[in-house]
Amino acid sequence: MRRYARTLVAVALATTVVAGTAGWASGNAQQALTGPPPGTAAWRADHVLGRELPDPERDTPVEVSGFFRGLTDEDQQTLVTRHPLVVGNLDGAPVELRYRGNALALKASHDPRYAGLAADPHRQILAFDPRGRGQVAEVFGDLRAARHVSVVVPGSDIDAGTFDRRTDVYGTPAGMAKSLYAQTGRGSAVIAWAGYTTPVGVGVDAATGSLAEAGADRLTRFDDGLAADGVPTPAVFCHSYGSVVCGLAAPRLRATDLVVLGSPGMRADNVRALRTDARVWAAKDPGDWIGHVPNVEFAGLGHGADPASPAFGARRVPAGDAHGHTGYFAPGTESLHAFAAIAKGTYAEGTYAEGDAR
Repeated sequence: MRRYARTLVAVALATTVVAGTAGWASGNAQQALTGPPPGTAAWRADHVLGRELPDPERDTPVEVSGFFRGLTDEDQQTLVTRHPLVVGNLDGAPVELRYRGNALALKASHDPRYAGLAADPHRQILAFDPRGRGQVAEVFGDLRAARHVSVVVPGSDIDAGTFDRRTDVYGTPAGMAKSLYAQTGRGSAVIAWAGYTTPVGVGVDAATGSLAEAGADRLTRFDDGLAADGVPTPAVFCHSYGSVVCGLAAPRLRATDLVVLGSPGMRADNVRALRTDARVWAAKDPGDWIGHVPNVEFAGLGHGADPASPAFGARRVPAGDAHGHTGYFAPGTESLHAFAAIAKGTYAEGTYAEGDAR
């Protein structure tokens, strides 16, 4: 009987989403940005070093890392100057070169959407793709010296223009990452990763997994690039639709912890179905509107079980004072304190280790 009821809810969800969005879904639908970084054709044709350069699409981050380790500093600088967008987005390339490549690309850009990113030369932009709505990743802290690294994966309505907007700050990847970094302190680094095409609004894109599947591929390659460059295994924090991305990436994702917050589902029935060795955590504020989204998956619509439900099997993160869908990283909240302790590996379920209490 319970299964029959869930099926009826699923059918209702599918009908509501399809019927309710039929008039505007085509305008809302996003084409996932995939493939190698811009400038790849010129990179492939360049033999300035007298040999073939690693292919951004076919070579693994480990192979890319090995190639750069074999270059002189002068050769590395030659490549980043000639191909800033490729090097800046090349998973496995040294992070310092990626920062420089993206700084050069942003300086040369005349697109007003990126003026804020280009204005401060000290920003550590680890990825910058100007195509489409724009994709960005930024580092807070010293990745090379960090003992603990975290990656923040955002949800819907995030792109280069909303990456660090001044309104709804803790609903942006930069705002979430800055807040977490301020709480974890020295010895840590936090990456705000807006490196996939996110849904816009609450149309079919947000109810299906196609953008999440493309995002999962990009996230796992990005993570592999960090590993190839010697960056410590991160804790990954996944907000809203970003938790769908993380759920699909989980079997391939190198992570100490997967922390989902305000999640509509991870396209898995329980923690075991994620097929990950990472510790899995879930946070959901009682006032978060995501709680009104049916946790079903039917005909490709919906994202499945609620990760914050006891049956899912995730470790619970207190979030009663998070205040809505974008308050989980707000300063002073219990959820932020717990996130920082998870990032540093000092949080046990329901308790703070010594030194982590508020």
